Amino acid sequence: MQADEEVGKVAQQTPIAVGKALEMFMIAVVSRSAEIAREKNSKRVTAQMLKQVIETDGQYDFLADIAAKVGDEEKRGSRSKAESESEEEMEVETKKKGKGGRKKKVA
Repeated sequence: MQADEEVGKVAQQTPIAVGKALEMFMIAVVSRSAEIAREKNSKRVTAQMLKQVIETDGQYDFLADIAAKVGDEEKRGSRSKAESESEEEMEVETKKKGKGGRKKKVA
């Protein structure tokens, strides 16, 4: 293979085409996951939501092995980190202005 000069050569347009295909793939997966997040009244897309998209849509069945590694939230019986953080954000009151910043000139 090392003697063959054609190995490793790629047409100039290939990276552009592959990049665009990857962009379109990610838009499709994340958009569907965002729909699930909206249905659950969540502001964040979690790994669990991505897993749900992969399991329900046959188009992404090639990702099933990877998605199987994501733990099931219901089986664990605990909240995910993202959900607990989003609830904490709702409870946080507005911050008080701290000391610091510019000081006014005294005339």
